[in-house]
Amino acid sequence: MAQYLLTVHNDYSVPQPSEERMHEFQAAVGAFNSMLRDTGAWVFAAGLAEPSSAAVVSSEDGKTLTTAGPYAQTSEHVGGLWVVETADLNEALRLGAQASEACGAPIEVRPLLGS
Repeated sequence: MAQYLLTVHNDYSVPQPSEERMHEFQAAVGAFNSMLRDTGAWVFAAGLAEPSSAAVVSSEDGKTLTTAGPYAQTSEHVGGLWVVETADLNEALRLGAQASEACGAPIEVRPLLGS
């Protein structure tokens, strides 16, 4: 079994879905999470706060610099993630497609090193 990171990529430059649509996404993601748990693929999942809440910490030669805001100066940011355990990449890609359908956003699928 291998572990994969499924990251949700949100574009914060476009209008966000209505409250009603967000409730639909939340219900679909909840059902997806239940399916992951039921099938044994679940390892971990989390949503992330808005990019504006981020801070970037950089340390070199004992000097630390902390800046407010996201690291990448772009409208697209990671909005959430799952770590899943699957038999192979094809299964991880299938779960990525289901995750994309559930949350209405593109999903990047990447293997974790050493798994």
